[in-house]
This record gives sequence, structure tokens and C-alpha cells, in this order.
Amino acid sequence: MCGFVVVFGKNIEGEKVMNALSTIRHRGPDEMGLWESADDLISLGHARLSIIDLKTGVQPLSNKDQSIVAVVNGEFYGFAEIRKALQEDGYQFKTSSDSEIILGLYERYGVRALKHLRGEFAFVLFDKRNQLVFAARDHFGIKPLFFFEHDHVIYFASEVKAFKSLGLALSFSEDNFYQNLCVSPNPEETLFSRIRQIPPAHYLIKSRFSPSHKLQSYWDFNYVKQGSTTATISMEDAVLEVRRLLEEAIKLRLHADVPVASYLSGGLDSCSILGIAQTHSSSPIKAYTLTFEHEDYNEDKVACEMAKHSGSPYIPIQITQNDIAHAFEDAVWHGERFLINGHAAAKFLLSKAVNHDGIKVVLTGEGSDEIFAGYAHFRQDEILYGNSYSQAEKDALLKRLQEANKISNGFLLTDSGESTEQALINQIGFFPAWMRNFYQLHPRVVNLLSPEIANKLKGRHPLIFPLNYLDIAGQIDGRDILSRSLYLWSKLILPHYMLTVLGDRMEMSHSIEGRVPFLDHKLVEFVATLPSSFKIKELKEKFILREAAKPFITKTVYERQKHPFLAPPAYLEKDSAMSDLIEDTLRGDDLKRVPFFDRNAVVNLLDGFDALPAEEKTVVDIILLQILSACLLQKRMSA
Repeated sequence: MCGFVVVFGKNIEGEKVMNALSTIRHRGPDEMGLWESADDLISLGHARLSIIDLKTGVQPLSNKDQSIVAVVNGEFYGFAEIRKALQEDGYQFKTSSDSEIILGLYERYGVRALKHLRGEFAFVLFDKRNQLVFAARDHFGIKPLFFFEHDHVIYFASEVKAFKSLGLALSFSEDNFYQNLCVSPNPEETLFSRIRQIPPAHYLIKSRFSPSHKLQSYWDFNYVKQGSTTATISMEDAVLEVRRLLEEAIKLRLHADVPVASYLSGGLDSCSILGIAQTHSSSPIKAYTLTFEHEDYNEDKVACEMAKHSGSPYIPIQITQNDIAHAFEDAVWHGERFLINGHAAAKFLLSKAVNHDGIKVVLTGEGSDEIFAGYAHFRQDEILYGNSYSQAEKDALLKRLQEANKISNGFLLTDSGESTEQALINQIGFFPAWMRNFYQLHPRVVNLLSPEIANKLKGRHPLIFPLNYLDIAGQIDGRDILSRSLYLWSKLILPHYMLTVLGDRMEMSHSIEGRVPFLDHKLVEFVATLPSSFKIKELKEKFILREAAKPFITKTVYERQKHPFLAPPAYLEKDSAMSDLIEDTLRGDDLKRVPFFDRNAVVNLLDGFDALPAEEKTVVDIILLQILSACLLQKRMSA
């Protein structure tokens, strides 16, 4: 993994590009490189984290006559076969790195090169002959790619903070500030004015001769429509194919010129990865686990049992609320997003510990819940809308679901009542449970905003805006309830929160490359064709994954229900440093510097917090952490 900064269409000092690159040096501490065109049309800067081809894989990369130059962040898997085919076609490589294949693929296929790529990546490529840049992001948005365009000049960077050194003052976007507070981010936007992001599975073309860029999708999930004539598959055959594809995805991600470790919780996802990876590794794979003092959030025993089962060295990393408090500001700054729980700060500290242990690459379990339907709210949707249960049966099943998922209540599970939110029902056919859960933030958030801002937002539905960026007619219509809910979560929450503040940004804050086998697009393409009954069977989540991973995991993990990765809420330890950070920041001058809040309303919320019912505290805790995040981001942006 790496970081890069690119400026196209303007003569800019190389020193300025390198200064911008230095702000994201944590993404690539091993070496930095700069390439500038002779006509000063483009500058490409790159900070490298060396993982494959440690000696010669320096970037920016160029072809033989320097008519194509590129910077790449990420990994291209299966590159050896592509490299061999290109060499047979006459392409001459300068390095042994996986990244260089993008040059040969582009020479041969143009933008269709994307059809040949498999992995986690973001890149910007300069085509000198056609005077254009071609930029793209991987299928799921595992790797970040931001840009802004002004006066026919386009700027790219792996993180938003790099733009500040290029002369762009960072400030919050009023609209997107509100959308993010409601956990409803717009897929092409960011928190920041003028700065946009290339969405997952999209590419951007910007020509020197065009006043604006073109943004185009190149891939999507394509869940099977109800009543499709697609050939059916037995559960037994589907299990074998999921196992084969998952093993293939993990084996590809074990390829590196440095040791590969694994993040391990007590959940099915990371345990499956570790079990399979250790089977295919010739050396022990270190397993790193976050542990918490609060028993409801601690998975130490299950994780330790799994590590022993697979023969992997087990390394627990103890995290307290005080640790989270001390890391929270740095986690927010690296994530460049509002945090809704202390789990991102915990991941920040986990990556720090792994870095100190000399590790550069880890396997992680993100994405499994999105493709195999792991979260409790997916089962809630199945109960309410996906099956023909009587009302009495629904009530009984929902009660069981909530009792079995106590830490998800108020966070990933909402009340069991069905909603008639017509604006959403008109678009997607029903109101998904996870959307209802975040929608309850809307009135509370509006009450905390300044009267001027609240008045502008009057009547606005925060969940409608993001839907306008999606292909609802093409990807939602005709699909069953579970597929619709999975698709929307995977497009709106997975890339913009899960893969960001629980993935790339916390890992790369300490120069750790996270590899995500469950988001191998070939695996996902197959799983999308399977019936929803293979994913949730008799209300058991991720059923087919359990069966596919059964030979590699413990009985405890196989039988265990999904346990979402959450840190204990701040209010569970009233006198902790985390509680002090919230109180001191939100009652102090830092809140005054954020121009969107009504300070009296925020202070009143703090004053009344202890008197709130237990179920409301979880919701308010999310809001307070987001306001805290906004204050800390504003502080760092202004520094």
C-alpha cells in the first residue's frame, strides 16, 4: 500500500507536491518519488510502502518511452499471469512489482484494463499521447481516491489532508456535514467543500482539452432477480464453490515479500480467514486480537481458542477507555470522518502495535457481513418483510433476535415495529432496518444545529440524497428483500465507514496494508447469485459461510452468533478519560469553532444524558461522538 498526489493541467513546483505527499507519508514510509512532464502539464508524487519487489518497485512507474506514467496504491493479485501474457505480447517491464502491469494493460486495452484487475487498488495514470489522466478505484472502495477540480486543473490524493499543502483551505461542506451526522453519506462526496471521491468500481477520465471530467462505473454486484431462470445450484455444491473461491482469495493475498499476519476477533469472518490462511502457509501466521475490559465486548477467549486450533501465535492487545480517549483525535484525523464508536480508535491502536512488531501486511475480515448477511438488521428485515409470518410469529422472532443481540440494540438494531416511511418505500419497496436505525438520528441532530442551519434543512430527508447516486432501477427493482438491503448497505455504509475508519485509514495510519479476502470480486460475484435462503437459514446468519469454513474453525466459532466489532460505549465508564474528553471538548471552546451547532442545545444534551432511558443512551452516544469528531477535525484543519 502507498499514497500519492497528482496535479494535472497546471505548472506546480515539485517541492509543493512533495510537501503534500509528506502529509500522508504514513501511507508509504519506505521511499518517495516524483515525476514531472517536460511541459509542466502534470506532476505525480508517490510514497511507497514496499511489499512486493522490495528493491526495484519504486514509483512513479513509466513505460519504455515514458508516454504512460502511473502511481498506484494497493495490490493487483494474479499479476504474474498477466505479466507473462504482456511479455509474450512484447511489453518490456522495468520492475518485478505487481503495480507495473497497469501500464502494459492500458497500452493494450485502454480503460478496459480494469476488467483484468483483481485486488485492492487506486491509481492515476497519465497518457501523454492523448493528453489525459485515467484514474480508478477498486470494486469496493477498499483504497481511497479523492480529487477536486478548479479552473481546468484536477488534483488527486490518497487522503484529503494532502490537499491542504497544495493550497486548498479545508472546510466542512454544509450539506455533507449534515448527511454524515445522519450516517447517510453521499457516495461521490466528502465532508469537505469542493473535495469529491471516485466511488468504488468507477473510473475517471480528464482530458487536457475538456473543461470537466467524466466519471463512469465499470462493475456492480448484480444480485439475481426474483423468478430468474438462472440455473439453480444445490446447497452442497454452493458450499464447495464458496470454499474454493475463498481459499483462492486468501492464497492470493498471502503473496508478499514480507511476513503476512492476521487480525483476529472471535467472529466467524476473521477465524475463517486465519484457519484457511494457516492451512496454506508454510510458516506460522501471527494473530493479533483486540481485547476490552468490558466482558460483553471482549472476544479474547474465543479468539485465543481459534489461534491454538490453527497453530498460530496469539498476540492479544489490551485496550481501555483511557487508551481510546488518548487515540481518538488521531483516529479522527486519519479517518477524515465522524466516528460513531470508539472501535476506530481501537483499530488505530491495534495497527500501531502491529507496526511496532515489524509487520507490514495483515489479513482482515471486513466485507463478510455485507455479502453473507451477517448483521442482525438483515435478519430483522427478513422477519418483517421477507417471509409470510403472522404478527404473533414476527413479534416472537424479533424478541428472540433482540435478546440475542444486546450490544446491537440501538446501534445496529432498531425497534421492532414496521415503518411506513413512504418516501423510501416508494424508491426501494420497504424501509430497511439499518436505515430506520440511522434515520432516528435525524430529528435529534436537527435539534442540535444552529437555527439558521436547521431552517435550511427543514423538510429534508437525509436518506433520499444518497439514493440519488445509485442505480436503484437497475440494481434494486425485482430483487428480494435481503438482496436490496445488502446492496444498499454495501454501497452506502461499507465503503464510506467500514472500509475507511475500520479498514484502510486506521491500518495505513501506521503503515499497515490490510488485505480483504471476502471482498475478492470473483467471490462476491458468485455469492450474489445464491438464494437468500443460503445466507440466512432459519434465522442463522451467514449459513453458507459457516458450512464452507467448518473444516478450518473451532466448534465454538461455528456455533457462535455474529458479534459486531464495537468498543464499549463511553457512558459505560462515567469517570474515564473518554467521558472527560467528551465533556471538556463539547463544553469548551472547541465546539464554538464548529459553525453548525447550537452550543446551548449540545450542553443541555450533556446535562440530561444521565437521566435518559438506557435504550436512548446508545443513540445519543453516537451523536456525541460525532460532534466530538467534528470538533477535533475542525481543530486539526485549522492548525
